[in-house]
Amino acid sequence: MQDENIMKMAERADTEIKDIPTLNILLCYLLYKIDRPVSPDQLYDIAIGTGIINYFYYQDSIGYLLKNGLIVLEKDENDTEKYVLQPKGRECAKQLKNYAPKSYRDKLVLAALRYFARIKYEKELKIEYEPVGNGYYVRVRCIDNTFDLMDLRLYAPDMTQAKLIGEKILLNPAGFYGKVIEVALSNEEQPYDLSDN
Repeated sequence: MQDENIMKMAERADTEIKDIPTLNILLCYLLYKIDRPVSPDQLYDIAIGTGIINYFYYQDSIGYLLKNGLIVLEKDENDTEKYVLQPKGRECAKQLKNYAPKSYRDKLVLAALRYFARIKYEKELKIEYEPVGNGYYVRVRCIDNTFDLMDLRLYAPDMTQAKLIGEKILLNPAGFYGKVIEVALSNEEQPYDLSDN
């Protein structure tokens, strides 16, 4: 009896969604909230990356959504396939969202926003790791359409610390760039004490 209770508690503690209808609602809600077509790889990375959606249930849900016309797979101008939410899927997201826990809805949308922000940052910001002597340079380049806005090298004693610096910069590249510019513009010469004392 005690083993049965432990198993039941373990199943309840599992945070993965194992209910296809709930997952269908969540995926429609996600596409509704981000309001943009997404590639199959992008949607997979976002959904599976949250840790709340199992691969097999995800595949079943995508199959259901496509088969029932809630989403369609269309090619964009670059001939890249993207999932596009259809009016039926939009209505599902708006009317049935409360059947999916808010914590899951929020987690998925936040994961998508972070995912697309990271893609944008990675296009505008290049981070490279260059071995030098006993350590590594973390080379940070902020790129505009035609030229580098900033090309900076930071020293790290090993690759672990170099990667940590790179990851921290990628969390908020605009903030990092802004702070570097702020420090550069507010930097002043150290005053000299010319008194005879």
